Amino acid sequence: MRYTCAYCQKHSCHKGDLENAPLNCPTKNEKENLDKILEKYDEEENYKIAHVSAEVVMDNYGAKTRVREIVDFCKQMEYKKLGLAFCVGLAKEAGIFIQILKNHGFEVESVICKLGSVNREKIGIEGCDVPMCNPIAQAEFLNKEKTEFNIVLGLCVGHDTLFFKYSEAPVTVLAVKDRALAHNPLGALYLADGYFKNKV
Repeated sequence: MRYTCAYCQKHSCHKGDLENAPLNCPTKNEKENLDKILEKYDEEENYKIAHVSAEVVMDNYGAKTRVREIVDFCKQMEYKKLGLAFCVGLAKEAGIFIQILKNHGFEVESVICKLGSVNREKIGIEGCDVPMCNPIAQAEFLNKEKTEFNIVLGLCVGHDTLFFKYSEAPVTVLAVKDRALAHNPLGALYLADGYFKNKV
């Protein structure tokens, strides 16, 4: 393993104390690569996204919901047309979220995961009457409508991957799916030493 930040106890990068960083710290040891990467923040869209997201996070730090952060981010980015790619299992939540976005003046295009009602035989799954999820179509339909920013709500693992791959607009996630934990996947980590010890 080359990068082991998850095991670091010092977090020298966060403290700005690179003198005491671990020996294999990439912040300390890969300055040339990091300098090249930093140049990408000079690109107009990257600069604006990074700047606005930092402002949104710093404003009332820790007091805003994810919904509010998305609204504030989109307003400061001056996006007008948003896309929502959602799971049929979270259709009710999608409707509520869209109304909130509309109340804040956004135009919203929404596409459901079962778009196209395609038989799962298409992806080699036999004997299932439930249509397959179609995240590529979700992305392509939002591309067709030229959404400026897309939001994912509850797409399954892998389906979200395909959506990210094909979305032309930048993407964020409102919530991920975790059927066992009321869509709170971190619950499994918080209980990893207890109830979920042998289940995660």
